[in-house]
Amino acid sequence: MTTDKLSRKTKLAYGAGDLGAAIVTAINGFFLLNFLINVAGLRPGTAGTILLIVKIWDAVNDPIIGWLTDRTVSRLGRRRPWLLIAAIPFAVMFFLQWVVPPFSVVGKFWYYLVVAVFLDLAFTAVNVPYAALTAELTQDYDERTRLSSVRMSFSIIGGVLAAFFTGIIVSQFPQNPALGYSTSAAIWAFAIAIPCFITFFGTREPDFAINAKPAPEGPGFFEGLRIAFRNKAFILVALIYMLSWLAIQFAQNNLQIFTKDWIRMDMTLFSFLLLAIQFSTFIWVLIWAKVSDRIGKQKVYYLGAGFFVLALMGMFFLRPGSTVPIFLLGAMAGIGISVGYLVPWSMVPDVIELDELETGQRREGIFYGFFVFLQKMGLAVGLFVSGWALELSGYINATAANPNPVQPDSALLALRVLIGPVGAAVLLLSFLAVRAYPITREKHAEIRAELERRKAARL
Repeated sequence: MTTDKLSRKTKLAYGAGDLGAAIVTAINGFFLLNFLINVAGLRPGTAGTILLIVKIWDAVNDPIIGWLTDRTVSRLGRRRPWLLIAAIPFAVMFFLQWVVPPFSVVGKFWYYLVVAVFLDLAFTAVNVPYAALTAELTQDYDERTRLSSVRMSFSIIGGVLAAFFTGIIVSQFPQNPALGYSTSAAIWAFAIAIPCFITFFGTREPDFAINAKPAPEGPGFFEGLRIAFRNKAFILVALIYMLSWLAIQFAQNNLQIFTKDWIRMDMTLFSFLLLAIQFSTFIWVLIWAKVSDRIGKQKVYYLGAGFFVLALMGMFFLRPGSTVPIFLLGAMAGIGISVGYLVPWSMVPDVIELDELETGQRREGIFYGFFVFLQKMGLAVGLFVSGWALELSGYINATAANPNPVQPDSALLALRVLIGPVGAAVLLLSFLAVRAYPITREKHAEIRAELERRKAARL
């Protein structure tokens, strides 16, 4: 293996590793809020609060695990052993999240809170070291974009399959949706663990990465964070990712409830809508990866995100029964969702090398720890804000006796605003960070040249 061009086998083995995280993210994003409210029986505000509490914990465990992977010493590498250890707990916790326990409302609150905490920890232990491999497998500017496109292709395929078949499976249990969700979760639990093993056995960390341990006199965890947040490029990439992912989550978290209560779409048709969105996203990740080689990452982001803004605003103006228009807008949204997946992740390795130039250390774990945290923070903030918006608007929970309650106008308006203008406004804010991002292809070439010069001087 070289540190520049990668074999197809390595790219595929690496890309497959994102399937587990993608499955969890897609199913949680599209189905979790509705499950907690209309199946498990929690109030919308309570459901959102659970996820916010977990993110407070997440703010601690993500960067710490990233820091620990930077200091892991193993002949197998710094990152890959974590995939081997955390894969099974990751799958088990995901399954338990979709079980409805025979508890009181208070008991259910504590059950879902505890499960969410451990699921989040397992997710972090898998995804932070996995994501940090991007910067270590190749040091080539464009090869990283291609590697990210392979990874995101797998991610979107996982999301497509998970979102589509979860809806299909659940729809087979119309009288017992709780059984439908637990059955689906049991199937996906296997699919979550296997990709971790594929990446573990199909990739190898280069010697320079295995041996790039921080010196004993180097900065500790908190000092490392302080240095990282002095890196302007890192702050900007973090903002781009957080804002784009938050916009995605506002649409994703509310889409099932929006289509059920406003568009009046059944679960089977909803599954095909998700298929249209995810398939469009998959195709456009591949397209944008090629276009990025010609016009650069920033311009690709502007173009894709612009389509997403138009699609979100179109959602707001849809009327009940607008089945064909929502499919068209969903496909348009995929054009923009794809850049939210592709562009920020392809920027992070460049930021890491700028950090190496300034500090003399490779600290992928810390940077990717914060990125995984921001991904999950986007999901949590989307769920928290959405949950309390529905709570305050008077949303009526579904029950066994009344599975399709008529929602008040205030709740329907809240759904339309959350699905459209809120996400569009957040996405437009990200354009400011993209405009200020300083690492162009030419700047990255200068960084790489200086790092190579220093490396040669040490030999």
